[in-house]
Amino acid sequence: MNFKINQIALLAFGAFLLACSAKEEDKTIKENAVPVTLGSASVQSADHVTASGQVTSKETAVISTRVMGFVTGFKVKVGDKVQKGQLLVTISNGDILAKHAQAQAMMTEAEAALKDAQKDYERFEELYKQKSASTKEFENTTLHYNSIKAKAEAARQMKNEADAMLTYTNLTAPFSGTVTQRNLDEGSMTNPGMPILMVEQGGLYEVRASVSESDIARVKAGMTAELTIQSIRKKLSGKVLEVSTSSQYSGGQYLIKISIPNEAELFSGMYVNVSIPVAKVKAVTNNILVPAAALVFKDQLTGIYTISQSSTALLHWVKTGKTYGDQVEILSGLSADERFILQSEGKLYNGVPVSVK
Repeated sequence: MNFKINQIALLAFGAFLLACSAKEEDKTIKENAVPVTLGSASVQSADHVTASGQVTSKETAVISTRVMGFVTGFKVKVGDKVQKGQLLVTISNGDILAKHAQAQAMMTEAEAALKDAQKDYERFEELYKQKSASTKEFENTTLHYNSIKAKAEAARQMKNEADAMLTYTNLTAPFSGTVTQRNLDEGSMTNPGMPILMVEQGGLYEVRASVSESDIARVKAGMTAELTIQSIRKKLSGKVLEVSTSSQYSGGQYLIKISIPNEAELFSGMYVNVSIPVAKVKAVTNNILVPAAALVFKDQLTGIYTISQSSTALLHWVKTGKTYGDQVEILSGLSADERFILQSEGKLYNGVPVSVK
């Protein structure tokens, strides 16, 4: 009887120890849980078309040449303000000058021969009228005169060609603006069409953005566009100026141009988030957007952490779409009402205990 009482007492004591151990373990798990902040997906409104674009100059010129030669001098540097017609670059032109001199000599010779032939023509024309010269003589004189006149014209056009080629060895600014790029150094060999400098018209900017084919039909010229420039933390309002009707040479995206107010802080190349208010369309599916900072990347996969029913981190692999500023579109793998881990104060991995702050 005493033996049975002792067994019961030992079992009770063991159960007590196990309970205490479980409580301590639960306490330890709670203490080691990673504190996290939860976020919820936002839904892109169907009454706005969003796109990404860049600030560009309204007028940009790539300065190049039609001749082959060495760059003999740069008259400007990147950042310089230039006026229309100002000399920018000089290119070696010795061979063109030689051709120009040859054309000039040929033209001088041809013009002298033309004057002599014209005198003969006028003289024989008068004699022919007086019946003192035969028809054959007058025809020969006329033919000779026309031949010399054609040669003089050919020599004149050769000189014009040499003059035109010389202009491509002294490159000037096509308009007033700013030198924004230089691609060669002095002494480099140039080829026809090779970019040497880039000049942009200063102070006049516009936004060029790409719109997907599913949204382009909803964008029209004259619409108001909301512009966000993250780099200078500014929101501006513009107007759609042009809407391209072809995406053949733009990678399936349709280009639009948007006016932008003049701002001293603007620079060509700045990234812009564009939002264009449009009429709601029932057929448009709302897009799920999450902050880019909440995504994790492993190998070539993209995922996002959610919380399981047992308060542990659970990694969901997702398929992403377009990027809208600091927001990324989720195409699959996350529902609109599902909460996810936005920030954590420790390392996250599948199954790690978490506690919501």
